[in-house]
Amino acid sequence: MQRTTYLNIISIHFIALFMTITSCNHSNINNVRYKVFHYNESKDIGTLDPAYARNQAKVWSANQLFNGLLQLDDSLKLKPCIAKIWEISQDGKKYTFHLRTDVFFHDHLVFPKGKGRKVVASDFVYSFCRLIDPAIASPGAWVFNLVNTSEPNTTNGFKTIDDSTLQIYLKSPFPAFPGLLTIPYCFVVPKEVVKFYGRDFRSHPVGTGPFKFKIWIEGEKLILIKNDNYFEKDNQGNKLPKIDAISISFITDKQSEFLEFIKGRLDFISGVNASFKDELLTPSGKLNPAYYNKINMLVCPYLNTEYLGILVDSSLDIVRKNPLHNKLFRLAINLAIDRKKMISNLRNNIGYPANAGFVPMGMPSFSNYAVKGYTYNPDSARKLLLKAGFVNGKGISPVKIVTVSDYSDICEYVQHELEQIGIPIEIEVITGLSYREMIANSRVNMFRASWVADYPDAENYMAIFYGPNLCPKGPNYTRFNNSNFDILYNQSLKEPDLLKRYRLYHLMDQIIIDEGVIVPLYYDVAVRFTQKNIFNLGINPMNNLILKYVEIK
Repeated sequence: MQRTTYLNIISIHFIALFMTITSCNHSNINNVRYKVFHYNESKDIGTLDPAYARNQAKVWSANQLFNGLLQLDDSLKLKPCIAKIWEISQDGKKYTFHLRTDVFFHDHLVFPKGKGRKVVASDFVYSFCRLIDPAIASPGAWVFNLVNTSEPNTTNGFKTIDDSTLQIYLKSPFPAFPGLLTIPYCFVVPKEVVKFYGRDFRSHPVGTGPFKFKIWIEGEKLILIKNDNYFEKDNQGNKLPKIDAISISFITDKQSEFLEFIKGRLDFISGVNASFKDELLTPSGKLNPAYYNKINMLVCPYLNTEYLGILVDSSLDIVRKNPLHNKLFRLAINLAIDRKKMISNLRNNIGYPANAGFVPMGMPSFSNYAVKGYTYNPDSARKLLLKAGFVNGKGISPVKIVTVSDYSDICEYVQHELEQIGIPIEIEVITGLSYREMIANSRVNMFRASWVADYPDAENYMAIFYGPNLCPKGPNYTRFNNSNFDILYNQSLKEPDLLKRYRLYHLMDQIIIDEGVIVPLYYDVAVRFTQKNIFNLGINPMNNLILKYVEIK
């Protein structure tokens, strides 16, 4: 069947269903009651191909459509998914995964009789090789940087033993590797369907997930329908998923999104936007009593650290000519900011002051005691400035903080705090594209940034200060290069003992803090608001949206 003909059939077949589902919250068609979960995505998804799932919007949709070898529960513990069990060789360099035999791709006409084909080990080999293919240009190719692509008798380091056995070979031990396999980049896709659509696989995805793609009118609505052949069950043995469909709208304005939620047209919203935080929250960060009987509030630590990054590469003129080049100056900045007041005034106490290291609360290795950070002490900050040669703030050239508009309020707060100890601050608000380009090319001395974990291991945070990862090729945007740090980092990659590895992470984190490479501001919090009739949505420190357990009553 020609591809264009097939697309026309899809459009005709589902247009009535699309109109029904989008007309009201839980719709009726032919007197059948459908349980439809409605949420809004304020940022454009752009693609439904998991190979490009680099931000939250894409990750959330990929989670519904696809699966990987492994998955995380809400406590960030590794769980089986398509791989039912796995083994690690004694040298830590060979992983063997034994696959379930009851997992099928969604129905599609390219498969025999139009039915879903069983997933086999070679599907993962194809999907992983596709991810690292330069022609695909996936932003997730880095996931397999440690895979030994030259391993004999393998395909780029991946090997099919039989239909239900897959092996992956690493160049060197990496204990955090299983966590990487939970990232949507590693979800399995069917070769036949990818070849059939080519680049249009982005808008016609076929996976193994609890929901199937039905129709996408970009910028307006995305509809996913229950996969009746899904392989997972809940703890009571009930089939998943428990709802019939997901309807995703694309309202860009957060205030409008909030109003739709209050009207009951959306089943949940994520995060707290400045436009409605004072309406929904008390000053202490609790749900406004006026909404007790209308909505539920879910909260947990979020693996996201908000911070100010500082360019510290002394080989650059931009660094040598700036007072931030002075370590004591950087430490004074860390001491001069009242983080607790910032969280209270700007975020209604949604978040935690970053008084420890760079690794956020919620990470399994986090410790308030093992890493000694900074608490508000303006007198000590002034003494450090004096020791750095700046008497009463005299002779300090203005320091510029570059940010995007969403975080201008935080930068203005920092500006006010630092001016109290005599440090003049200028704020430059630029577009996201310019912001990323300037930071990647080391054209900014100080920048507001955040780091959200790709996987639940502190290595993900330490990697952005590792010497060989210098930007623009790597994520080390501060261009921090410290031999002691790098030695510890390399040791952590080979350390299988979890507690010993945590200790190495703490030592690395302390070096970052002691050198004043960054100014940690706060550890973020994941917040969700749901309608009262929504159950089992859950919340987790990765802020992953998992809808297969959700019930609508």
